[in-house]
Amino acid sequence: MSDRAEPSRQSPSGTSKPAAFDLLHPLLQKQLWRMQWTSLRPLQEQAIERIIGTPGHAIVTAATAAGKTEAAFLPVLSKIAQEPIGSVRVIYVGPLKALINDQFSRVGELCGYLEMPVHPWHGDVTAAEKSKLLAKPGGVLLITPESLESLLVNHPRDLAGLFDGLRFIVVDELHGFLDNERGLHLRSLLLRVRAMGNYTSNVIGLSATIGD
Repeated sequence: MSDRAEPSRQSPSGTSKPAAFDLLHPLLQKQLWRMQWTSLRPLQEQAIERIIGTPGHAIVTAATAAGKTEAAFLPVLSKIAQEPIGSVRVIYVGPLKALINDQFSRVGELCGYLEMPVHPWHGDVTAAEKSKLLAKPGGVLLITPESLESLLVNHPRDLAGLFDGLRFIVVDELHGFLDNERGLHLRSLLLRVRAMGNYTSNVIGLSATIGD
């Protein structure tokens, strides 16, 4: 079962609040219609309204296949749609290469009408593909913690231009980084990255099993 869901233009009956779908960037709306979505799941509606309407960090927690990826990326892509290049705008951190590859396909599809590059970065990505990002930073970077450390260590001269316009950090499988050495490592890496930016980047955590 996929984490996918679909949008609606209808506001709840008897309210003046805009429907979550209407808060999305028009080109992203167009892409969702092309993907034949017909409604948003409640989790996605709540995340769109929260992330677009209120600055700050957020945790999106729900069962597996509840649409967490889209709940995060629909509002995030809408917020950065007008600034696709010039800096990496979003860092997505996933614990596994296989997860990075899956999200590359899903996030790339959401960007169908946006001029928004999506870059995977791990040990199986070619040097030529990595060089494209370094030469023309932009869009979404999908990366593991270990590859993020390698990027910081091996490309120090590129970092200022790479991350100075960073707007969001999305951490998937957040529960896997809590109260352990890998989590402390990731926290250190993200503090270094955020220190390079001209924006205060918001952090969004995704988890199916996080506790209270």
